Amino acid sequence: MPHFPSLPAKAHLADLFSRFPKGVEPLMQFTDDVLRGEGALSVAERELIATYVSGLNACSFCFDSHLVYAELFGIEPGLVKALLDDLDSAPVSDKMRALLAYVRKLNTLPSRLVQADAQAVLDAGNSEGEMFEAIQVCGLFNMMNRFIEGAGVDFDYGANPAAHPAHNSTAADHSSSYAAFGVKVAALAAKGD
Repeated sequence: MPHFPSLPAKAHLADLFSRFPKGVEPLMQFTDDVLRGEGALSVAERELIATYVSGLNACSFCFDSHLVYAELFGIEPGLVKALLDDLDSAPVSDKMRALLAYVRKLNTLPSRLVQADAQAVLDAGNSEGEMFEAIQVCGLFNMMNRFIEGAGVDFDYGANPAAHPAHNSTAADHSSSYAAFGVKVAALAAKGD
């Protein structure tokens, strides 16, 4: 149930951002840059990290939403659940495992990160660019998960998969979907004024 009385039952992120649109367009452009822009990590890997972080934070809305995108961009079904169940035995490369171990610690105990944690990521074959992109995704999704959970956004893509923007679409259809979402939300907010 939403925590704000002005939001509808089964509130979606669009409902929240339409009600409080300040900064949404640049935030969604930044989200596009982080998740869809050119990068050292693939779009699938960045969506995997977004989903993994949301799973660590138990943010159902973001987890379900980004799981769809991760799989649309090529992540094997079931992989994120395996990563959350046991990172050490999940079927990923040692390079990705090291990156996700760093992300997990950054997500839950950022003040306890030490040089050895970063060095393990680099020693596994990750570049500084890959590491920084993972840090950006982790930071972005910590913020987004708190927006969602703090406001009580409770739309359930798991119960309504046909409502997901990626339903019956291709990865190419979502090359700048976050920026487009920001524009859509701004238009909805303008109608409400």
